[in-house]
Amino acid sequence: MCPAHFDLQSPDAYARWRAWRFAAYPAKLADLSVELEDASQLSEREAAQLQHRLDRYNMAVYRTPDLSENKQIPLNIGRRFGLHQLDANLGAGSDAVTEIKLKQSGIHGRYIPYTASKLSWHADGYYNSSQRQIRGMSLHCVRPALRGGENQLLDPEMAYIYLRDLEPQYIEALFAHDALTIPANKIDGHELRPARTGPVFSLDTHGYLHMRFSARKRNIEWKPVPEVTEAVSALNELFEGNSRWTIRGALAAGEGLICNNVLHNRSEFEQSPDAPRLLYRLRYYDRMPTRTKVVGNTAALRKRQ
Repeated sequence: MCPAHFDLQSPDAYARWRAWRFAAYPAKLADLSVELEDASQLSEREAAQLQHRLDRYNMAVYRTPDLSENKQIPLNIGRRFGLHQLDANLGAGSDAVTEIKLKQSGIHGRYIPYTASKLSWHADGYYNSSQRQIRGMSLHCVRPALRGGENQLLDPEMAYIYLRDLEPQYIEALFAHDALTIPANKIDGHELRPARTGPVFSLDTHGYLHMRFSARKRNIEWKPVPEVTEAVSALNELFEGNSRWTIRGALAAGEGLICNNVLHNRSEFEQSPDAPRLLYRLRYYDRMPTRTKVVGNTAALRKRQ
C-alpha cells in the first residue's frame, strides 16, 4: 500500500500532507514530554498524550519519578504501544535490552555507542537484513552524563520532505533496492555479519515510511550514481545545518524516548566517576501505529530499478 502523499505523481496529496506535518512541529525536547505518575502502569490520559505526540512527530518523551535501574520501565511502556519483537543485537543482554555505558573491553569496545565519543547521524539497525529492520526504538536514561551526551533528533518524514522539495529524483534514487550497502562486519577474519544492501527509503505493508541511513564516512558504500551522491550530500547538509526540524536535548534521569526509529546523533560526553552514564536501548522490529490525518487516495509507486 502506498498512501498518495508518498506517490511522486500525486503532488496535491503531498502538499496537503506536507502542510499538516509542518503545522505544529515541536521546537524542543520539552514539547515532546509527558509526565508519568507511575511508570509501571500508564493512565489512559498519559497514554493518549504520548499517542498524540507519536501521531504528529513519530516520537515522544516520557518523564517518570522512578530513577532506579529498572529495565521494566521501557519494556512496559513499549508493550503499551505495541512494541514486542525485540532485536537481540550483538551488544544486547540475554533480555535483548542493551546497556549503553562505557565499555572498553570485549566486543563492545569496538563500537562508538559504548565510548564517550561523538556518534554521527543514523537510524538504528541500518546494517540489519531486510527481514530484521528496526522500526521502533526506545532509550531510557538511568544516569545522564556529567557533561555532554546531548542528542539531536529528526523525524525521517521531515528528511523525506526536505529531499523531495529539493529534487523528487532524490526520492526515486533512495527508494532503489541497491542504494546503500553496509560491508560485512569481520573480526580477525571471522564474519559476524554479511554485507547488507538495500534502500534508504521504503514503505511497509501499511504504507508507513521507513528510513535506513548512516552518516558515517567509512565502511559504507553508496550506489555510484549522481542522484544518490547528491541526495546523500543534501542530507548531510541538512544534518550539519541549523534546521528548524532538528530537536535537541539530553535525557535526564528517569526520562525516556520512544519513537519509530527516528534519525539521531549524540555529542561526546564526560561522565561522573561516582555516577557513570547509563541508558537502556531497546530496538524493535515492530512499528508503533500512528494516525496520519491527510493521506488522499492510494496509488502504486513507480517500479524501482
